[in-house]
Amino acid sequence: MAAFLGSGVSWPRSPGGSALAAALGWEAPLVPGLQIRSRSVEQTLVPLVAQITTLINHKDKPKRSDKTLKAIQQVGQAVNLAVGRFVTVGEAIANENQELKAEMNVACIEAKRAGETIAQLTDVAALDHPESDGQITIFTDKTGVVKAARLLLSSVTKVLVLADRIVIKQIITSRNKVLLTMEQLEKVSTFQEFVQIFSQFGNEMVEFAHLTGDRQNDLKDEKKKAKMAAARAVLEKCTMMLLTASKTCLRHPDCESARMNKGAVFHRMRLALEQVIEIVTDSRPSGECEPGPVSIYAGIKEFKSKVEGLRDNLYLLSKESLWAVLRVVLEHTEDFTDSAYTSHENRERILELSQQTRMELEQLFSAWMSAQSQKKREVPEDMEVALLKTCQCLRELQRELHGAATSVAADLLKYHSDHLVLKALKASGEEGNIEGVAEHSCKLSEQKEQLLEICRLLRHVSGMEPLEIACLHAEDTFKVTGPQIISAAETLTLHPSSKIAKENLEVFCEAWESQLSDMFLLLREISDVFEGRRGEKRAYLSLPRPGKHNTNLKALKPVRLDGEEQAKLGQSGFTLCELSSRLNSQAEQWEDPENEIVRQGQGLSSKAYSMYLFTRGEGLLKTTQDLFQQAEAFAAEGLKLVSALLAFSNQLEDDDKPLLLQEIEKMVPAYRQLQVTAKAHVQGKAAIFTKVDACIQEAKHILEILVQVLPLSCKLWRKVSGHAYKCDKTYFLAERLL
Repeated sequence: MAAFLGSGVSWPRSPGGSALAAALGWEAPLVPGLQIRSRSVEQTLVPLVAQITTLINHKDKPKRSDKTLKAIQQVGQAVNLAVGRFVTVGEAIANENQELKAEMNVACIEAKRAGETIAQLTDVAALDHPESDGQITIFTDKTGVVKAARLLLSSVTKVLVLADRIVIKQIITSRNKVLLTMEQLEKVSTFQEFVQIFSQFGNEMVEFAHLTGDRQNDLKDEKKKAKMAAARAVLEKCTMMLLTASKTCLRHPDCESARMNKGAVFHRMRLALEQVIEIVTDSRPSGECEPGPVSIYAGIKEFKSKVEGLRDNLYLLSKESLWAVLRVVLEHTEDFTDSAYTSHENRERILELSQQTRMELEQLFSAWMSAQSQKKREVPEDMEVALLKTCQCLRELQRELHGAATSVAADLLKYHSDHLVLKALKASGEEGNIEGVAEHSCKLSEQKEQLLEICRLLRHVSGMEPLEIACLHAEDTFKVTGPQIISAAETLTLHPSSKIAKENLEVFCEAWESQLSDMFLLLREISDVFEGRRGEKRAYLSLPRPGKHNTNLKALKPVRLDGEEQAKLGQSGFTLCELSSRLNSQAEQWEDPENEIVRQGQGLSSKAYSMYLFTRGEGLLKTTQDLFQQAEAFAAEGLKLVSALLAFSNQLEDDDKPLLLQEIEKMVPAYRQLQVTAKAHVQGKAAIFTKVDACIQEAKHILEILVQVLPLSCKLWRKVSGHAYKCDKTYFLAERLL
């Protein structure tokens, strides 16, 4: 795929696809039946499209200079040489993949022939009179150039799409290997056999993670990319669960709860593997597309699009189709009005706005039908007013729903953030207290239902398809992990002295806690999107601003991590993510969100999370230089936090002050060291990777300090402020239920 990019010619910027289609007189796709789903295929076509467009759109002037003729010939020869290299690569791929060899060879032959034709038609530099020397050229046969261009682009596209199929085949083959090894793992009966097969399974999972990670980054469709990220997250977490659940089952083979626990892990991994294949092949086993749940935000978006489309065409829609969309939106508002956690004021306001929206739509219908009966071609004034009022009503309804969902979510997440139920469940299991485990299992099931409701409400107001998918993933995680924790606790209760049963329960509890921490981040993302802060905030947190940073950036070559380097950073990055989530959860515990210490802590949490995304090849930090800029910003903000903490320490009593100063003393050298590391000039791939790893490790060390400092500061702040921390949770739930 890199053949064109290495041709040595300076490629101009490609026009848009519609401009190219107009230039070549196309209305159909390049290759009927073939879809371009990956960015790499698109990006490989860009330089070729640019050069072809240059040839097609050259100006026909009566007199042409030698420079113009030479430039045209150079472009034609460059295209032909690049096609030749491209065809060589395509033929090599064909020889390695017999099932696609025939199709690939045909496409390569067509591409080669088209490239040679373009070279012949542009061979004009040596001609004195290109139009009258008797030779067919680009000036005498422009139709021939267009035909050759169409053939070249269609054949090259076909080769690229066929090569893309090979990548998909590699992922499917890797998945099949993982499934076969999983079947062997399910059947093992001895620890020795399990260790041997699990080692093989680990290697296969690493290979699968590399292939799917590259594919995820290459996908064009953001919704599919989010689904792929969710499936890969399930596989990543389930790998550790599979290890401890299998070991527990081997140690206690007659334990029914251990078998159930293990079976649930294998089942979820198989579903995640199947989801990955559905995404990369763009198909489902039944041959039908999965519609998925409809969210309120998506329904409102569709409704507004249809309503505003009436301005362009009064006769495009039917009254029934518009009403059907709104009816679905209003039906989904029942998830809010029926929720026990929606306040009475929110519920009444939602019902009022729903009724008002219906009335405004009736007014719109009346004006619309009147305009149609009068054969109007443009929207009359009374209809425009009705249209604006309807959209305004929907905006107010959307804001009310967002406020209700985020308020309930913030309260319930804060309420459950101390993990008291999990702690009690683990303690009862270790004591062999069957009644205690049963009691706390019921409480965990109640907590699970509350969290599922939060996920459903947040999904309705998520504002973006990727965030909607994140809500669905969270909902699925709580739904599955809850019963798994209970089965693991039951196993420990029956075998309270079993270390492996205790470890297994701990792993599932950590997965629950991790997802709960992720919910705080998800809630913040949804709020940022709704308030329109997301783009501005991300730019500030992740990318250097022009003119505000190091002036030597232009001299530095941006470097991206490859799949192997991402894998090496995987564990460090994951730890960074967990610490970032913990820090964010701790910040949520403060009663004053505008406190300087809280704001600086949340800023550091956001920066650390973007560094974690970089280790996965995701987010807005694309190159190592972006990461180093982020590390510098992280250190600078950390030093501001130190200043805020020092100012706060002056308000403390003599007994409390040394506790905080002791922690502050650890922070300053850590931030200074990160600044030095981030600014250090290095060259060479190995040295750059070492610097990246050092930045991640030092940021992780800083967060380990911060997760100790923030709770301590909160405790001292409450003491100084004289605020009584309200933790009567029974009262809280009763108030919500009322």
